[in-house]
Amino acid sequence: MKTWKRFEGILIAAVLANFCSADVRLPAILSDNMVLQRNSEVAIWGWADPDESITVTHTWKPEVQVSQTVKAGPDGTWKIILKTGEAGGPYTLTIQGKNKITIQNILLGEVWFCSGQSNMEWPTSRIENAAPEIQAAAKYPQIRLFQVDKAAAPTPQPDCSGQWKVCSPETVSSFSAIGYLFSRILCDELKVPVGMIGTYWGGTPAEAWTSRDAIQSFPEFEPQLKELDQIKRPILTGAQIRQLQQDWNSQIIQKEPGLPGQWYSESYDDSGWKAMPVPGLWNQDGLDKLDGIVWNRYTFTLPADWTQKELVLELGPIDDVDITWLNGVKIGQTDFYNIHRRYGIQPGTARAGKNLLAIRIWDHMGGGGLYGQPDQVRIYPKDEPDKAVSLAGEWKYKLSISYNDLPGYMDLRPLDQNLPTVLYNAMIAPLIPYGVRGALWYQGESNCGRGEQYKRLLPAMVQDWRKKWGRGDFPFYYVQIAPYDYGNPDDPTSALLREAQFHILSLLNNSGMAVTMDIGNPKDIHPTNKLDVAKRLALWALAKTYGRENLVYSGPLYREMKIEGNKIRLFFDHVGSGLTAKGGPLTHFAIAGEDRKFVPAAAVIEGDTVVVSSPDVPKPAAVRYGFTNSAQPNLFNKEGLPASSFRTDSW
Repeated sequence: MKTWKRFEGILIAAVLANFCSADVRLPAILSDNMVLQRNSEVAIWGWADPDESITVTHTWKPEVQVSQTVKAGPDGTWKIILKTGEAGGPYTLTIQGKNKITIQNILLGEVWFCSGQSNMEWPTSRIENAAPEIQAAAKYPQIRLFQVDKAAAPTPQPDCSGQWKVCSPETVSSFSAIGYLFSRILCDELKVPVGMIGTYWGGTPAEAWTSRDAIQSFPEFEPQLKELDQIKRPILTGAQIRQLQQDWNSQIIQKEPGLPGQWYSESYDDSGWKAMPVPGLWNQDGLDKLDGIVWNRYTFTLPADWTQKELVLELGPIDDVDITWLNGVKIGQTDFYNIHRRYGIQPGTARAGKNLLAIRIWDHMGGGGLYGQPDQVRIYPKDEPDKAVSLAGEWKYKLSISYNDLPGYMDLRPLDQNLPTVLYNAMIAPLIPYGVRGALWYQGESNCGRGEQYKRLLPAMVQDWRKKWGRGDFPFYYVQIAPYDYGNPDDPTSALLREAQFHILSLLNNSGMAVTMDIGNPKDIHPTNKLDVAKRLALWALAKTYGRENLVYSGPLYREMKIEGNKIRLFFDHVGSGLTAKGGPLTHFAIAGEDRKFVPAAAVIEGDTVVVSSPDVPKPAAVRYGFTNSAQPNLFNKEGLPASSFRTDSW
């Protein structure tokens, strides 16, 4: 149990340091390079000895004193509210108790935080035109970025891991692309410093970001809350989790039999291996709860005339890390869990007839395996994708090593990040009450199939955040999820989630929704055009938060319908200077009568309305627009902003 003893020692030392030290301490969010919300009242808080006097002094000069003193409470916590002034800096902040802390290079400006799942997490290094976007960051030292380290906890935590960084090509590369690009637009438009706090985790549902106070009104989550109440393990910081992960990784490298045993070799005997369907997450023989390494092998046949061609192997996304071999030759490796694998194969590596594909998949947390769609797993000549050979089917597999076999793993394994409240506890609660202007949110894919619940859950989460922050109904601008086929392109599952997001606009005060119907990718849940997403969020902020007049900030949003004989006329808000069909006649409209059988419909723009009809439906009752998983329809306003999908019925 060496790993457990090492971390037991770390935890005991940390506890002793916290309770025995007389030093004043601050949360991670209060540190060098931070941005404080301008023209506001902001909280400065921390920990000290009970009844210790704390004096906070700043170097900006609003119309109040530059120094304030407070005594720590019986539990050692203290908080001071400071009034800030106009945008500017750099400034310093001094906290004096029995020890002295000086925070340097502070700017006053606009502060936002961005949260959600993987599309918000998506880093700047992986977007369209990444290189020029990253290089542009060098021009924006007035942007500051704070990325909260991933962590999960069963109860609200007082602090998180992370640090403020000055914007640069190096610091934006791994930061949320949407968060950074939104900051850059605000910096250009407002001519003030901008601070962006990034707190996100790919694949996580909204309930994980919701506090216990808010989620207790949802009885369906009660069994999971009871499960959390039984957890007695230590709460690890992000830094401790990373250290533990490094320990596990080094042990796995030493103990894993697959690589030294050359399980990728053509001569290796895999006759005793079991079979699993690919693509698909590990879901059998206990693998569904496995963190560790599993190998896959698959034999397939190629035409003779492919042997001297450059080929492309596509595998879809893999959770988490893969190394891939063809006929014993390593052809690729990817260390990011939600990247579509696309590996080039040099002429002569493949052969006519039988070929062997071997993949070593290392899953760190959650589900593991190739989890895309069958048409994403294929091989083809580089310039002839229409000749692709499918590799979907029954593959052989063998478990190489499980984290369960490592000393201390079960005791210190991080919490499942998808459980209700755990990300709020570890990645939102520690940020409160830091002064912010508002929040950005891109999430919903992990709540698909629960649209009606989401319609209630997300407003409950936001209203609770606002209540706990105590800064009024701060702006909450979110992204409507983009088209993606989810394995069934004509199914309405994600359209129902988009519908819930649409309705939240009317349920949640001071909110806005960026529509992405035109910039998704039906074959990739992570579209790489994040610049337009950031621009659309910024339009909402500039118009609604910063008072920019005469700014069209939303695409057309369905308001009402009127039946006119054998046609239905649709009315919209946010038509801007007029409606338009992008790229040709309007698409993806469907119409139905009282029989509820929808058929494709013709749709034409008449002024600020759309008229929909079909000869097959002489007495229409309802219209739907873009109401499937993968639809990419073409109704826009003339300002270039797309309409949201919608339906006029509630069937």
